[in-house]
Amino acid sequence: MKEKNEKVREKEVPEKKKKEVEELADLIKKNNSIVIVSIKNLPTSQFQLIKKKLKDKAIIRVVKKNIINRAIDKIEKGTIKNFKKYLDESQALIFSKLTPFELSAILAKNKTKARAKAGQVVEEDIVIESGPTELTPGPVISELGGLGIKFVIKDGKIEIKERKVIIKTGEQVGEEAASIMSKLDMKPISVGLEPIVAYDSEEDKIYEDIKVDEEKAVEELRSAAGKALALAVKIGYVCKETISFILRKASGEEKKLEQIVKKAVGWKDKDKGKSEKESKEEKKPEEETDKKLKKDKENTQQTKQENKSEQEEK
Repeated sequence: MKEKNEKVREKEVPEKKKKEVEELADLIKKNNSIVIVSIKNLPTSQFQLIKKKLKDKAIIRVVKKNIINRAIDKIEKGTIKNFKKYLDESQALIFSKLTPFELSAILAKNKTKARAKAGQVVEEDIVIESGPTELTPGPVISELGGLGIKFVIKDGKIEIKERKVIIKTGEQVGEEAASIMSKLDMKPISVGLEPIVAYDSEEDKIYEDIKVDEEKAVEELRSAAGKALALAVKIGYVCKETISFILRKASGEEKKLEQIVKKAVGWKDKDKGKSEKESKEEKKPEEETDKKLKKDKENTQQTKQENKSEQEEK
């Protein structure tokens, strides 16, 4: 009886849906990556623009959850069976020959700026910068005051006095904030196809949290490489990347050591010179005394000689 009911339900499935299921199953089999992306809060115009940009690299399909489930059921084996638990509404599927991470990097590059809507959660601080605006005094004054924004009126226009963070990372956009940002023509939200989870058919693996920020990743790699190089130089690990730094470090240390030695030797010479000077000072009185005695002796001898000569003359 159960089998009969299942056959009846199968017959009730419209041909259009059956064809859609078959097409999805075929795309799953033929591509290396299947990525579930969120299209929530993504304007239709931007969605179409992204589809156009990706047409040579990927195929994007927006289909109902039950259709995707049926397509996955047609795959005989593989980890993709666990893909079902990630499916939800406001999603699309991307099929590509690229790896999930290559595809995620491309999606990150194809984000665009859009206006913030009330209820949206922001991924970074939203700031009202100081400076002149095109806003004229009116009801907007109370909105600015409600957000704690300081301003003055100059030449009939509102000028923001101080930079103000009106929404912090992780907070929702309020009605007043959304209204002010719209009036200031601000587009602080980055919108695009947000990767949720991906299946790699070659590796037969499911990857969560595959958002790739290329600029941030490169910066983190540079920072890590710099720290690794500094550590390698410090511990004296010799390789082609560190040898020039190690030699430079050794040269610097040699010069410092040379200065220390010269300083030590200089003090020794100074002490030696001081001792010799002191010795000379000590010997000076003795030398003067000897000279005086010698002179007195010479004078005495001269006097004796003179006396002797006088007696001989007599």
